[in-house]
Amino acid sequence: MAAAISLVCIVVLTMQIRDRWHPPEIKTPDEAAYAMTGKVAHAAGAQVLPTEPSLSVEPTPAGPKPAQPANPN
Repeated sequence: MAAAISLVCIVVLTMQIRDRWHPPEIKTPDEAAYAMTGKVAHAAGAQVLPTEPSLSVEPTPAGPKPAQPANPN
């Protein structure tokens, strides 16, 4: 009886985490405009646009460099 309950629990837990076995589905802005995300965005009055590419060389942040932590020894 205990083995049957354990087997059922294992199957149920496996089915609950099955979405982690697959990579997320990433859509282009054109595809997203016709998917659920695009429909909700248009209903809210927003637009679905592609993100701007990041810079190949990031600028150095302004201000002083952070101090080194104290050595506890």
